[in-house]
Amino acid sequence: MGKLWQFLTTIFSGSAAHSDVNSERLKSLPYQYAQFDMALAWEIKQAGMETVVEGVGKNLRYAFMEGIEIWIAAVDAAGQTRARNVCFVIPRQVRMDEIFPFSVKLPIPVESGMLLKFTYKYNGSDGGDGGVDWMQSFEWTLP
Repeated sequence: MGKLWQFLTTIFSGSAAHSDVNSERLKSLPYQYAQFDMALAWEIKQAGMETVVEGVGKNLRYAFMEGIEIWIAAVDAAGQTRARNVCFVIPRQVRMDEIFPFSVKLPIPVESGMLLKFTYKYNGSDGGDGGVDWMQSFEWTLP
């Protein structure tokens, strides 16, 4: 019984530690957005000729969100979409108040003044049949 207890304690304390790390990231990342249903926080990393938008999100509204997608498009000063990509969030189901990581790689370097258009999609459910398919968008200008 002792080894089983030690194993379970390790697994669950690891999960709690992971949750605490994501919760801290939500507060500490430099760029943030919040709406009635979801909060997002992110940072921008340049990797050679690519850009990675990496961050965390939090389910603020539904008992469950499923099939979360986070799309990001980079738009230049002339209004042309230069790149667009998506992150399909894993785990597939995120409970209320849970925090999840996301990462979207754009195949171009982004520059100050460019616009990032975020679109997130999901199915939200309060435990009943079906749920609500929802999509929300916002724009953010790189400093």
